[in-house]
Amino acid sequence: MREKRKVFRGALLGLAVGDAMGSTVDRKSLEDICINYGPNGLLGYDLANGYAEVSSYTQLAAYAANGLIMALARSQAYGRSAPLIKYVAIALREWSRTQQYCPQEKNYCWLTTVPELKRRHCMDTRMLDALTRETLGTPQNPVYRNDLPSALTEVIPAALLGNLLEMDQDDINLLGAEMVALTHGHTETILSAAALTHALSVLLAEPDIGVKALIESVVDSVTLQFGPEFGHLGHIWELLQMAQTLAQSQTVTPMEAMEQLRCRTAAEVLAGVLYACMTCHGDFDTAMITAVNHSGRSAAVGAITGAVLGIRFGEDILPDFYLESLEPVQLLRQLADDLAQSSALDQMNRLFDDDWDRKYLRAGI
Repeated sequence: MREKRKVFRGALLGLAVGDAMGSTVDRKSLEDICINYGPNGLLGYDLANGYAEVSSYTQLAAYAANGLIMALARSQAYGRSAPLIKYVAIALREWSRTQQYCPQEKNYCWLTTVPELKRRHCMDTRMLDALTRETLGTPQNPVYRNDLPSALTEVIPAALLGNLLEMDQDDINLLGAEMVALTHGHTETILSAAALTHALSVLLAEPDIGVKALIESVVDSVTLQFGPEFGHLGHIWELLQMAQTLAQSQTVTPMEAMEQLRCRTAAEVLAGVLYACMTCHGDFDTAMITAVNHSGRSAAVGAITGAVLGIRFGEDILPDFYLESLEPVQLLRQLADDLAQSSALDQMNRLFDDDWDRKYLRAGI
């Protein structure tokens, strides 16, 4: 369990580090980034009042984790199981109200009491609108055909939980796709979510897997599962191939490569993450600098890159100087530990844990 805890902490903390660093330059042009921070771009946090503040990418992953744990805790305690996606939807709707200053009488997520996880950061107004609708989107019946990466980080706790519960791989892939489809219905975004969920799940089981084998596993699995209904992963595969080619180039600089990959849509963000991970040679700081210095969605690429490296190497890969000023670091450690201990066996040992009951059983009752 100690090793699981380190990996789960690495995933959520790595995500938050990349998000906090990338949100400073998110959607700014590379030219503006270099004007503001020098020719090498942003090389670390641009702190506000001494703290590195996370954005909606971390908030969404945290709320998704809260919903997943709540689903397990309640099914174990009351003997009534419900689809995991139902509780994720409850959690995300609650998060959306914090972004629109819409109070409610009952809060189901304990995270709603945490100021740094409900500050207004979401710029994707379509996403917020989708979460206010009576019926949320599904892969088969999308609300908005949105190809932005705004919801991609939600799948990170899904992959962690799926690995913990030893779920069937197709079920893990489907959960990731369903979570993102609640708000983002573009076919390529849904397939990107399934691909990312699958990749993270494989890395959890085989952290030393080679890049070629990992990509082949992703493409084969997602194509077989979703291809009959959504078509092949042609464009996503091309982007991942492009990222690999650029990573092997001796003449293209990281900034030039990331500009070529664009990193604006969900699929392009996945390609940017692959490039940053392939070229960092296991160095977290190098990966972060590559992941955020471009004209695309710097926070998304940074967040997912951080999560990937956290999963592969565990919490110990994160340099202390990134964690010392990260605002929600203790909270995310606590949430990661709760997620790592949310299996049925561990829950039996927590039957008389008042803190667990408060967070995942009594909220909203």
